[in-house]
Amino acid sequence: MTQQRQYFGTDGIRGTVGTHPITPEFVLKLGWAIGCVLANQARKNNTVLIGKDTRISGYMFESALEAGLSAAGMDIRLLGPMPTPAIAYLTRTFHAQAGIVISASHNAFQDNGIKLFSSMGTKLPDDVELSIETQLNLPMNTVSPAKLGKAQRVDDAPGRYIEFCKSTIPFDINLKGLKVVVDCAHGATYHIAPNVFSELGAQVVQIGTEPNGVNINRKCGSTYLSALQTQVLSHQADLGIAFDGDGDRVLMVDAQGEVVDGDELLFIIAEARHKTGQLQGTVVGTAMSNLGLELALKKHAIPFARANVGDRHVLEMLQKFDSTLGGESSGHIICLDRTTTGDGIVTALQVLAISMQTELPLHDLKSGMHKCPQRMINITIEGDSTQIMESPILQQAVQDAEQQLGDQGRLLLRPSGTEPLIRVMVEANDAQQVETTVHALADVVKSIAN
Repeated sequence: MTQQRQYFGTDGIRGTVGTHPITPEFVLKLGWAIGCVLANQARKNNTVLIGKDTRISGYMFESALEAGLSAAGMDIRLLGPMPTPAIAYLTRTFHAQAGIVISASHNAFQDNGIKLFSSMGTKLPDDVELSIETQLNLPMNTVSPAKLGKAQRVDDAPGRYIEFCKSTIPFDINLKGLKVVVDCAHGATYHIAPNVFSELGAQVVQIGTEPNGVNINRKCGSTYLSALQTQVLSHQADLGIAFDGDGDRVLMVDAQGEVVDGDELLFIIAEARHKTGQLQGTVVGTAMSNLGLELALKKHAIPFARANVGDRHVLEMLQKFDSTLGGESSGHIICLDRTTTGDGIVTALQVLAISMQTELPLHDLKSGMHKCPQRMINITIEGDSTQIMESPILQQAVQDAEQQLGDQGRLLLRPSGTEPLIRVMVEANDAQQVETTVHALADVVKSIAN
């Protein structure tokens, strides 16, 4: 029987700042617990990296983690504001025992969270997270003064990561002649992404690059593409690139102002690698991936599999199939032949490289995939999502809807792993049927929740 997690969710620990467990007191002890567990692994390098996004609470939690880790005898390297995938990469290059990210990704500034990477730059194994939770229940103590950990800032972290990103596309490719609008969501990519694209030769128009601690993800970035669409059209750019607050997701906008989502980006990369014989194994999507992705890959005889929602599950299935490419509709794409985790900048570079190699604009690259009409409604709930999901009334409504859709569509209901939401998604060839079905199911969820 799997041990029940108390704090760690599908993507670390996340919540509202000031509300348990996202408090300085808890994060202090969390740093200590992480340090104790890592110290017991008896590695030669007792160093942990800490990076963060740009939200104002990051200062507070950075200090708390630093104190807790030091109390456990771990040395700390402070990276400052850096994208989540940069912390994964730097954890490997520093041969550190772990990397810690202070971020709530695409959430508003009021939230924050802690997620961890192993020494290999992958998500921390379940057994290590459970050991940390067990340690949290013990009284906190401090190593002897002579054994306290030391902290050091890494001033060249941005430059190291910029060079790595540039190395993920062939050396003979440059982006000269390309005009791109880059929206960094006032988040962790603000001082990284524009430099990557401009150093490769692109003309870059920047938006969302003036973080003030509270504007992260606010009407910008991959969760709000209107600003990017407007700028692409007004600047007559070739395309637009939007990251989320911590830089592990990317969505794009073509020259016509049309959104290119994660499913389409995944198709573009998969098709190009298949044509050149570089695609390994099965392409992995999720239960939320558009049916059009599956059908488009099928036309090219490219195997496709669906994992549960969440990059952790995508990664697990990639490893299971010994594959290298997978992702989510949200723009969280994993290219295991380039790096160990979802990376927005690296993903964008793969797409731009394909565009330059084929001399095809983004609009044409995505044309091989035709998305089925899909609609998702997020319903905010209070209380236990499990009770709502197990309601006989809801289960009957789902059964009826599935019968009506038949082979021409599919539906999915699931609780969010990071927010108090139940997501209702319906997909079918008939757009009107999609709208009717999704609203009917959403109404049932609302009536039960209220």
